[in-house]
Amino acid sequence: MQERFFSIIVVALNPGRKLRDTLKSVLEQTFTDYEIIIKDGGSTDGSPEDLRKDGFFERYPQIRMIQKEDRGIYDGMNQALAYAHGRFVQFLNCGDLLYGKDVLWQIAEAIEEEEKTEECTPCIYYGDQYHLQQRTGVASPPVINDFTCYRNVPCHQICFYDRRLFGKRGYDLRYRVRADYEHFLYSIYEEKARGKHLGITVVSYEGGGFSETVQNRRKSAAEHKEITLRYLGKKKVRKYRAVMWLTLAPLRTRIAENPHLAGLYQRLKKLVYKRH
Repeated sequence: MQERFFSIIVVALNPGRKLRDTLKSVLEQTFTDYEIIIKDGGSTDGSPEDLRKDGFFERYPQIRMIQKEDRGIYDGMNQALAYAHGRFVQFLNCGDLLYGKDVLWQIAEAIEEEEKTEECTPCIYYGDQYHLQQRTGVASPPVINDFTCYRNVPCHQICFYDRRLFGKRGYDLRYRVRADYEHFLYSIYEEKARGKHLGITVVSYEGGGFSETVQNRRKSAAEHKEITLRYLGKKKVRKYRAVMWLTLAPLRTRIAENPHLAGLYQRLKKLVYKRH
């Protein structure tokens, strides 16, 4: 099958209207060298059938739907990767929207410009997001270093992974909540990938994702501890944990999640990032 520039993977389970909204934000792009892979884990809400009845797949042959039972979102992502033929892979959740009609064109242009001067090391290109619940833009860290990897890696919706980074393995299904985080660190530390911030707002992020639910936050913290010890070691983990405590990280998180304060907090964070 012909290689595309982007493979955009959308994992769905009873998504309702959200799936169609996410697909629409991709199909409206001015850049068209992409494929969309929908991985449906067994929806019973009629959403896959509705797309077929509307002739969706006949009108948009760049979309494929894979319907197969899976063991959760990360297993669904792994299954979809087997069908991906793009140079770069992006994962969108149902309800997340590409931020404007020129986003993919801007990302592709930036990647091609980077490739003129950089060596052929696999890269994770990433941008920023607009958080719909917090009603503000959220800047990503400008560099990927040890502290970034401990504290705040970019979410998968705003990342474009060189497909080679999934060549040896996909997401580690031992991690129910943090498998995307683990794979980011695996790519940086074991595959020696470079993280490159492009400074482009990539998605309008719906918020309230799988890892953000109340029941998953405790599991997320436990998995974060295990993953950081694995890739960073005890000494760095103790150091960065102390830094987070001294800089009032829990309080900052509450401020960042408050719709009335989030905008100011993100503007201040962006100013800090510009100084580095």
